[in-house]
Amino acid sequence: MDALLELKRVSREFAVRRGLFDPRPASVKAVNEVSFRLFPGETLGLVGESGCGKSTLARMATGLLPPSSGEVLLSGRALGEWSPLERAGRIQMIFQDPFSSLDPRQSVGAGIAEPLRLAAEAAGHPLPRAEWREKVKEILVHVGLQPEHIDRYPHEFSGGQRQRIAVARAIVAGPGAVVCDEPVSALDASVQAQVLNLLKDMQEKRGLGYLFISHDLGVIGFMSDRVAVMYLGRLVEMASCDELFSHAAHPYTEALMAAAPSRDPSRRGRGMILSGEMPSPLSPPAGCAFHPRCPHARVLCREQEPPLLTVNQGHAVRCHFPL
Repeated sequence: MDALLELKRVSREFAVRRGLFDPRPASVKAVNEVSFRLFPGETLGLVGESGCGKSTLARMATGLLPPSSGEVLLSGRALGEWSPLERAGRIQMIFQDPFSSLDPRQSVGAGIAEPLRLAAEAAGHPLPRAEWREKVKEILVHVGLQPEHIDRYPHEFSGGQRQRIAVARAIVAGPGAVVCDEPVSALDASVQAQVLNLLKDMQEKRGLGYLFISHDLGVIGFMSDRVAVMYLGRLVEMASCDELFSHAAHPYTEALMAAAPSRDPSRRGRGMILSGEMPSPLSPPAGCAFHPRCPHARVLCREQEPPLLTVNQGHAVRCHFPL
C-alpha cells in the first residue's frame, strides 16, 4: 500500500535571540530528523509534552512551514511539486482552537467551501455557486449540523459545533490525509467524545488517514492504530497502539503512561514518575536528550545519542537500554 504522507529525516530550525543583552545569533532545532509514513484508513497518533515539536511537525506535513532539511512526500511526490490549489484537495488540517480557526467575517458556508472551490479550480473545473452550496449543505448534515446553518457566522455556534464545522471544512474537498493538531483539547469532555466519534465515523466512510496530535494519552489510545512519541524534537518510540500501551520500551514513554490519570486504583502510582522539565532546545544535553530525567541513565547515555533500534516487528525505540 502506498503512503498518503511520508516524512524523510525532516528537521526544522528557527533563528532566535539568546537574550536581551546577548546579541550572539543562535538557533533552535524544533524538529530533528523525523521520519514516518501515514497510510490510507489509519490513524498515526503523535504524543509528547508541550514544546517537543508536534505542532511544528504538523505544519511541515501540510506545507504551512518549509523544513530546514529532509523531505515531505504527498502521495509519493515532493510536497513542493504540488501547487497550493492541488494540496488543498489532498491534505487538510484541523486546528486546536475552534474559536480562532474560523474567520469571523466569513459565513460558515463560504469557509467550508473554500478548499472545495480551490481543489475544483486546480482540477480545471470551477464550481458554480449553486453546486458548491449544495455540497456544503450535504457535508453539514454529515457532521451533525443543519443545512440552514450554511449562512450563519462562527459566533453563532458553540465550541463543539465550531469544531464540527472545522471537520467539515477539512474533509469537504475529499483529501486523503488530514492532520489533526490537538483538535479536542479546547473542548469539554462530553463534547470531546462527540468530535472524536465524528472523526472516526468520517474515517470509516472515506478511508481517511489521520496524523493525530495530542498530549492526552487517553485520546491517543482511543483514536490511534500506531503511536509515535516525541521528545525534544526527536521521535523516541513508535509502535502499534496496543504494543506501545502494553510494552513501552522507552523510559520517557513509560513515564508518560505513569503520569496519565487512571480509573483503576491498582494502577495509580505505578511506573516511573517524570521529574524536572524538558531541557531547553537552545542548549540540548549531550548524548541522549532524556538522560537528565531518566532514572535508568548510564555513562553511555550521557556520551552518545542512541540510534533508533527495532525491538519488535513494527516497534522502534531510540534508547541504548530499552525496557
